[in-house]
Amino acid sequence: MEMEFFANSLNFHPSARESEAWMTERAEQLRKEIRSILQDETNTDLLQTMNLIDTVQLLGLDYHFVNEINKALGHLYDADTSNHGLYEVALHFRLLRQKGYQISSDVFNKFKDDKGRFKTELTSDAKGLLSLYNAAYLGVHGETILDEAIAFTREQLTPMLEDLNPPLAKFVSLCLETPLRRNIKRLFARHFISIYQEEPTRNEAILELAKLDFNMLQSLHRLELKKICEQVFYIGLIHLWWKDLGINKSLSFARDRAVECYYWILGVVYEPDYSRTRVMTAKLIKFTSILDDIYDDYSTLEESQLLTDAIQRWDPSSVDQLPIYLKDFYLKLLSTVEEFGKDLTPEEKFQMFYLKEAVKTQANAYFEESKWRDERRVPTVEEHLRVSAMSSAYPMFHTAVLVGMGKVATKESFEWVATFPHIIRASSVMARIMNDITSYEREEKREHVAPTVHCYMKEHGTSAEVACKKLQVLVEDAWKDINKECLHPTAFLIPLLEIPLNFTRVAENAYKYIDAYTDPTTSMRECINLLLVQHVPL
Repeated sequence: MEMEFFANSLNFHPSARESEAWMTERAEQLRKEIRSILQDETNTDLLQTMNLIDTVQLLGLDYHFVNEINKALGHLYDADTSNHGLYEVALHFRLLRQKGYQISSDVFNKFKDDKGRFKTELTSDAKGLLSLYNAAYLGVHGETILDEAIAFTREQLTPMLEDLNPPLAKFVSLCLETPLRRNIKRLFARHFISIYQEEPTRNEAILELAKLDFNMLQSLHRLELKKICEQVFYIGLIHLWWKDLGINKSLSFARDRAVECYYWILGVVYEPDYSRTRVMTAKLIKFTSILDDIYDDYSTLEESQLLTDAIQRWDPSSVDQLPIYLKDFYLKLLSTVEEFGKDLTPEEKFQMFYLKEAVKTQANAYFEESKWRDERRVPTVEEHLRVSAMSSAYPMFHTAVLVGMGKVATKESFEWVATFPHIIRASSVMARIMNDITSYEREEKREHVAPTVHCYMKEHGTSAEVACKKLQVLVEDAWKDINKECLHPTAFLIPLLEIPLNFTRVAENAYKYIDAYTDPTTSMRECINLLLVQHVPL
């Protein structure tokens, strides 16, 4: 994103009524009011309870009410929905599935006719169809009824759009674009605020809290980004935050994406408690982006080998073996990561070992791809993904997010991530394939490692169009793998599983139609504008 576009947006000054002190006090009052509603055990209305939980979650407020929502969901699990309609049954299914409850997709069998097709009377029920549509995206392998539900609901909802009332029409349109399961929570919350405020049955306290909470978090996020870009804006000139080492001259070929790097991690963890990890991870994402450009676009194989070896040694004295244009970058990489360690408590220092090892593994994956490029080797898709899932950087980013994350960041958590568990592999594969599908045409115009699209074409003798369709099936399989891994979570895994799920959502957002990271003037610019530039009017 162009720094000129973003520079002025960091200086939002709310009016006196929207001052931080007033917002904080008012938000606390509203949280107490909403908490009492969630805790009301006299409420036996199943639909009212489900709608309340769903609304709080869609508005991004659920992190305030974790215990209350979990308790309510425990009661919902035992609820009998056999006499309820499509909307209620699908909402019940989605609320429980997305929290890891094992609830059978057989609950939807009653909505099929004797020929095994969804009943025709459902075709006029827009709310029910949308509820089923979003529920179906929580499916795992073998749940054919949910695959059928997606096709059926999309076919019915699309032509309905022009006849629906504005709030529902906008909701349907957003979900058809990206279903709830695959939407970035923070981004969808921003959209849903404008939808919910048009609802005649809205809860005014919830709506007001959603607006206040969004604006207060946005102020924090802006401060974080300003910290990351500390040396970007001064004397009206544009500079990189590592300017003191002159990298903007020696690596002028690298993509300048500081804002996009922050947006990426903001899509994974947006809550106020994780400010430290956002700042750290955004910086590492930026270094990784430059590292990717070095290996992909600029360095010779010999220079890549020297850089890889230096990163493995992790020693400033290794800078002597590097070419001039890499010296400053290497030293800045080491010093920045070491700075992360200074922000950790003595009990957290062990985390740095895992982070450094993850960076080393990342460099090795990049170098392996550099060898393929120079050898003009086109591996099988399976062989490609063994390396490129790692080079997607998602395994390393999962480690980085844990650094400084507080109670979640136990040694056991870092060990779990280091094993490259199935859910992180699925997230990495999905990110790699979607990136390749949207960028292979650009990359084939230059000397570049063969993307998975070309690997599939060679392996199966197909056209690029067929290869992309087949690889998209692997993306859908990866989503089902992720859904499966999120079922029956142990107490240890519950806080960890949300990280790969959210990373996958960001990849979905960035690579859905175009490589929006490389070309951020498209959809990503609009998303950044919504989250970091425009505040919500109160």
